[in-house]
Amino acid sequence: MSALISVQNLVKRFGGLAAVDDCSLDVPKGSVTGLIGPNGAGKSTLFNIIAGALPPTSGRVLLEGRDITGMKPHRLFDMGVVRTFQIPHELGRMTVLENLMMVPPNQAGESLIAAWTAWGRVKRQDAVIRRKAMEVLDVLEITHVAGELAANLSGGQKKLLELGRTMMVDDCKLVLLDEPGAGVNRTLLVKLADVIRTLNRERGMTFCIIEHDMDLVAELCDPVIVMAQGTVLTQGTMAEIRANQTVLDAYLGSAGDPEAFRRKA
Repeated sequence: MSALISVQNLVKRFGGLAAVDDCSLDVPKGSVTGLIGPNGAGKSTLFNIIAGALPPTSGRVLLEGRDITGMKPHRLFDMGVVRTFQIPHELGRMTVLENLMMVPPNQAGESLIAAWTAWGRVKRQDAVIRRKAMEVLDVLEITHVAGELAANLSGGQKKLLELGRTMMVDDCKLVLLDEPGAGVNRTLLVKLADVIRTLNRERGMTFCIIEHDMDLVAELCDPVIVMAQGTVLTQGTMAEIRANQTVLDAYLGSAGDPEAFRRKA
């Protein structure tokens, strides 16, 4: 399987601290890749660099062989790279439907001139986007909150809304999911996992997921990449990772309880 994203010898320093340190990894195209590791391993910093929120100190990030190192998030968005956050970034004063409808870029209604002189085109495009947003809400099974302010959603519903925004991108190549399971009840977590699987299998979307819930990682992810101290420790299937003593030591120390890792790291 070819690499959609290739990280090559990436380094990110904050003063004298190397949060990412000579890190190299590939995210295979069409995969659901898990990225795990203890707190402070550099996972979120790596995501921020790939997504353009942080420039690296050195190293490169390639998207299908093209160097995207240091590109701004809006340019990467146009190239199909979408990122979600551990703490959802919903627009709380807008409805759930409006949060989805604002995602597609270059809408005619964004132009004041078009709003006055081409209102028919604006209206038609708005109707198409509205239908698509309602279809997304139907897939997520949250059409009943379409008119609710996003700020009023539960934590799990906000995570579904974050995922829904990625579904509004026509040519979404890569979704970087930062702890989608954090704070989500088991019922909504099952739904979240189902949607990720569907988007991967039916739409060919590639996912890279930071997650601490090992059951969710085992259910969704192959390969699984383990980071520690800013670099890649190992990678493989979840079964191989769970049996790797080096990984257990990185999470828990040599005196740690392996069953704690196997349940949830």
